[in-house]
Amino acid sequence: MSTETTTPSGAEPAQRTPLVVRTRPELQDEQMRWALSGPVEGAGPDAGPGQRAVVMTMGALHEGHLELVRRARAEAGPNGQVIVTIFVNPLQFGAGEDLDKYPRDLDGDVARLAGVGADVVFAPTPDVVYPDGDPVVRVSAGRVGEVLEGEFRPGHMDGVLTVVLKLMHLVRPDVALFGEKDAQQLLAVRRMVRDLEVPVEVVGVPTVREPDGLALSSRNAYLTLDERESALTLSRALRAGAAAADRGAAGVINDAREVLDGADGVVVDYLALVDPVTVDAVTDDFSGPALLLVAARVGSTRLIDNQAVEVSPEVQR
Repeated sequence: MSTETTTPSGAEPAQRTPLVVRTRPELQDEQMRWALSGPVEGAGPDAGPGQRAVVMTMGALHEGHLELVRRARAEAGPNGQVIVTIFVNPLQFGAGEDLDKYPRDLDGDVARLAGVGADVVFAPTPDVVYPDGDPVVRVSAGRVGEVLEGEFRPGHMDGVLTVVLKLMHLVRPDVALFGEKDAQQLLAVRRMVRDLEVPVEVVGVPTVREPDGLALSSRNAYLTLDERESALTLSRALRAGAAAADRGAAGVINDAREVLDGADGVVVDYLALVDPVTVDAVTDDFSGPALLLVAARVGSTRLIDNQAVEVSPEVQR
């Protein structure tokens, strides 16, 4: 999985504010309307029938989310339908986490989506997604959800997969797009879709970064100016680790760790070099594609980031 800096792709579609629906019947009405509609005027004879693409978010949208929607528009095609879900999922927040203060700005989010290709915003309340209260039956991420994020946020990945599967059933997409910044989440979703035979194509979209390298995140809004400067340590550490790939797995971890250890105000939860398919930690004699992952707290804000690394065998000196 690449996590290279990207810039928004292509020209913006014509300015159009997506329709906001809040209930299951409203969503179904829009799905039916699209299914019964004919080809989009001016789409051309080779445009094809189009697909339904979904981008699942918790709101507080930033440029990274908008790039997901642009890619969704490209995947769906001019005759397709792009649905953006905005739902702050209580199942993926643990005790003491920021569920209540998580930023919510539906009107602002809808305004940001104007012109990037979204047709519908599905913004349900918890009682719409979970009409019987907290679900008794949930999706288990298995061992993928027990390491890294799972160690520091027990149950988090189960909550993510449960809501992702429910939204897939409600939206019925052909394609679902997820950001590669949440690498473990993307891997877990792909594994769930494969293991449970969910008929959805999962597409990963590279991380969008600020010019100075900071990965875009809704939680960046919590950072003070000084904390934001400290937060740059994460991307610097990842770049340092990737630059040491010719010294083997140990060199990658050591150089990344050195950057993190030299930073003030950064408390590291984990730094790991893992197999990009299984999330298993690689051994010192490993060579090949890997993923360097970091999670840390800067002030009261918890941030994650990752970097694809091509590890060379360590050369004995």
